[in-house]
Amino acid sequence: MKYNALKGVEDILPPDIFLWQRAETVAKAFFSRYGFSEIRLPIIESTDIFIRSIGESTDIVGKEMYTFPDKAGRSITLRPEGTASAVRCYVEHGLNNLPSPQKFFYTGPMFRYERPQKGRQRQFYQIGAEAFGSEHPSIDAEMIVMLNNLLSELGLKEVEFELNSIGCEECRPAYKASLTDFFRNRLDEYCPDCKNRFSTNPLRILDCKVEHCIELRQGAPSVTDHLCADCRAHFDELLLRLGLMNIKYTLNPNLVRGLDYYTRTAFEVTSQHLGAQKAVAGGGRYDKLVKEFGGPDTPAIGFAIGMERLIALLKDSETAAAPVPKVFIAALGEEADRQAAVIAEGLRRQGTWAELNYAASSLKSQLRKADRLGAEYAFIIGDNELKDGIMQWKNLKTGEQGQCSLKEPASVFNK
Repeated sequence: MKYNALKGVEDILPPDIFLWQRAETVAKAFFSRYGFSEIRLPIIESTDIFIRSIGESTDIVGKEMYTFPDKAGRSITLRPEGTASAVRCYVEHGLNNLPSPQKFFYTGPMFRYERPQKGRQRQFYQIGAEAFGSEHPSIDAEMIVMLNNLLSELGLKEVEFELNSIGCEECRPAYKASLTDFFRNRLDEYCPDCKNRFSTNPLRILDCKVEHCIELRQGAPSVTDHLCADCRAHFDELLLRLGLMNIKYTLNPNLVRGLDYYTRTAFEVTSQHLGAQKAVAGGGRYDKLVKEFGGPDTPAIGFAIGMERLIALLKDSETAAAPVPKVFIAALGEEADRQAAVIAEGLRRQGTWAELNYAASSLKSQLRKADRLGAEYAFIIGDNELKDGIMQWKNLKTGEQGQCSLKEPASVFNK
């Protein structure tokens, strides 16, 4: 019987895995530079955590979560996003008692039951960052600048930051009322999902990706025209700081993000090279979520990067080159084979990647294997070399060759 991966679940193999590793390594270095510490969150959580935070009216909760009862009858969900888990962790461990802001990052798989397509899988990976404890727009600016610099360091130049402010609990009711009046006149023409969103959360209609709904909402009231004085001042200060940092952005009044917990700042990073699924990263403020989880009133902001879409862009901009051995040792004869293993182990202990043939074969066959592996050097040991205490070597890239002592093989490339 032949087994295949489940639909929407993919293996990550060389050479792509080396791009993943590079992206993760660069991201961790950037987060540390800005004072973010790594946390590792569980893949499964109580279902209530996501219903409470993401919102029952969202597509994620309504259609996409992998939810099941465990053996104790509890409702368990594979996490569809990371922020809710981070907030639960923050409250559960009393991290509010530490100096603010507390800043964390995490990596790992998320799960949503969606129609698989380019840039969208049922098991997908994210790198996320969250900052708790500051309501000042300076932390908003810092998060956006950090994300911008990270993507630039990875070599992504043609990305665009889209920004919006979706207000707070003081000014949003008036905006929702204005939206409701606008959508009511042509509600019958919207898709079934938008008709449901009209009664549960009309802001969700602005997030619909159906082309006809996008056309229908042209001319909808802008949230920025309904901001209270505090939200307006917060947003203006954020834009001022981004200008001082030379961060380019576009204001998008229809940007609301797909989750109910966002307040004030919302942003996305998009690329025209990704097709329909063009968002590479996104995030925003969620100033009320910690309190809703039973913690103290704590402002917070975060973002997540979609790894599959990031890697797709990196593959377009660079070659996913696999690392190769420094040395391949070709041995001719049983005793030479034993000595080759000893020499390889010595090189490995010094930090050098050394490969062996692991089978008796001709010199021509072994050198062919060294070339296929992409090794930089081939070391050759036979009876005569053992007797004289030397090895033959050849640089497979340049064609240079010579001899070296069996006891000092690294002298060939440590000149």
